[in-house]
Amino acid sequence: MLQRPISRRQVLERSAAGFGSLALASLLGQTSLADQSSPADPLTARAPHFLPRAKRIIFLFMSGGPSQVDTFDPKPLLTRDDGKPFPFAKPRVQFNGTGNLLKSPWEFKQYGESGIAVSELFPKLAERVDDLCLIHSVHGTNPAHGGAVMKLHTGSDNFVRPSMGSWVSYGLGTENASLPAFVTICPTLAFGGINNWSSAFLPAVYQGTPLGNASVPSDKARVKYIANGRLSPEVQRLQLERLDRLNREHQLESGPAAALEARIGSFELAFRMQSELPRVEDLSGESAATQKLYGLDDPATANFGRMCLMARRFAEAGVRFIQVTHNDDKVQWDQHADLKNGHEKNAREVDLPIAGLLYDLKARGLLEDTLVWWGGEFGRTPTAETTNGRDHNPEGFTMWLAGGCVKGGLRYGATDDYGYFAAENKVHIHDLHATILHLLGLDHERLTYRYAGRDFRLTDVEGNVVTGLFA
Repeated sequence: MLQRPISRRQVLERSAAGFGSLALASLLGQTSLADQSSPADPLTARAPHFLPRAKRIIFLFMSGGPSQVDTFDPKPLLTRDDGKPFPFAKPRVQFNGTGNLLKSPWEFKQYGESGIAVSELFPKLAERVDDLCLIHSVHGTNPAHGGAVMKLHTGSDNFVRPSMGSWVSYGLGTENASLPAFVTICPTLAFGGINNWSSAFLPAVYQGTPLGNASVPSDKARVKYIANGRLSPEVQRLQLERLDRLNREHQLESGPAAALEARIGSFELAFRMQSELPRVEDLSGESAATQKLYGLDDPATANFGRMCLMARRFAEAGVRFIQVTHNDDKVQWDQHADLKNGHEKNAREVDLPIAGLLYDLKARGLLEDTLVWWGGEFGRTPTAETTNGRDHNPEGFTMWLAGGCVKGGLRYGATDDYGYFAAENKVHIHDLHATILHLLGLDHERLTYRYAGRDFRLTDVEGNVVTGLFA
């Protein structure tokens, strides 16, 4: 009995299981066109615009907005004037109302050869302070979580744009053809959700690959559908070869399309990931000493510590952009009330794992060309919301970088005497993006993509490289 020929779409529908969480449905939904000059394999490693200082980046995202005046930016006048009215005009746009000044509940001490002051919230990280390049004058424009998180991840707070990890993947490709260039570990599904690791109008292959999400414990975080229990690798390989022939025939009929090349590349990558990704995720081969270094022996630190250890393993394996999110089913650092208990819980969960990550990267010779970036979507007000919390504050807050040939033991920029506004050597989010791309060897003004009749970039039409951070 003759059977009707199978279509390309039918092949995809019947063989979808096991192709990894590059998500066939979303891949097929992508309609943007890539630059026709793109290589046949869009993830092929590409030369940067100029000599890079870093090859890869680990972004430690503290969801909710840590308080700068309680962590890395001590303000003696805030302590002195506790309970008094803020002496300057507050921002015209605020998230909620706040009252008088609220001093930090924690003491600051100086550490390291640099003598930089760090809050007692971070005793372990304070021991690594000479590796940190603290930027005290970061500022944004949006006081709401949704807009601020999107701005931090994509450069835009009101339009869907490619995420920073996608831009880096597009610009540099991957160092490991069997792994995605961009991985995000336990990302939050709130405040933009998938848009924060989406490739938007960039080809689908540059989209971030999520491992679990913020509501999933990190020991259960896996790429969905990474294993195919129904079909052997040999049969899947035959399916891919047949699908590739059908796609090539389609190209002959309709003309070359880089978007189709990106889809073909995504399927191939997902097939290769089935063997490579579980190996990187498997921490059982790590020594007891290493697991203790990251806090896997303590219930308070094990969840985030496991994410940090996976981040180091992904960095070793050649992934370009690795994001680790500290969050749970709530907005983790968002202490509008009960600041003391909330920030102490949060800091206890991340302090030792982050210090362990920095130590481990340095001991393995990876910190020299791995840029570690720490921060949230905004900071907190030095004034009180209720009697014991702080409101959102995008006007001036602290982030830090480490490794990647930035200056360790440096304090760059400053907020005002009370820690509300960025006041000296101000660094906008666009400036921070431009600077990070520069460290990776990418000129933010040249890293563009033509879509809907115009050239887009991560920094839109703004951004200045902050060369004062460079060693």
